[in-house]
Amino acid sequence: MPDILVLYYSRHGAVEAMAQQLARGIESVPGMQARLRTVPPVAPTHDPAASNIPAQGAPYATLDDLRECAGLALGSPARFGNIAAPLKYFLEQTTALWISGTLVGKPAAVFTSSSSQHGGQESTLLAMLVPLLHHGMVVLGVPYTEPALNRTTGGGTPYGASHVAGQNNDRPLSPDEKELCQALGKRLATLARQLADHAH
Repeated sequence: MPDILVLYYSRHGAVEAMAQQLARGIESVPGMQARLRTVPPVAPTHDPAASNIPAQGAPYATLDDLRECAGLALGSPARFGNIAAPLKYFLEQTTALWISGTLVGKPAAVFTSSSSQHGGQESTLLAMLVPLLHHGMVVLGVPYTEPALNRTTGGGTPYGASHVAGQNNDRPLSPDEKELCQALGKRLATLARQLADHAH
């Protein structure tokens, strides 16, 4: 069974922590596994901003990771209510996949973190869905049948999982935020498995 790609950019570790929770949800579905990948930072110069291999954490994503995945979870911090530049830069390298329709029909979900409660989480999630719709992916969110969505006093939206990291970006994921990340991962992997079964 192909992997579910969990592709993210994380500056202070919050989005990475969310990615790990999504992976737990994905791997709670029998036969499904998560492939965690990140993207390098971008520099305003033409010199490489980072080496080819990150010092720690997930490896850098390649277009093959997207080609091979059965589904995609895309994560970014909220940067002025929008996608972080390193992730947007990576997505802009996917034109060949768009032309060939490689991602058409694959399920996708999004997740984000911001330091403040109203730090543009929902607009970031919606902005992240736009390129996925261009790729013809089947986008899904978090339904209100998830009890934590009504209960949360931190992150959590119907557009995707989210986290409020606090002014110093050091607030850990709350139990509700973890639960919603895992629920989204499980939902994504379940749909990917159903689509794969239907195709055979």
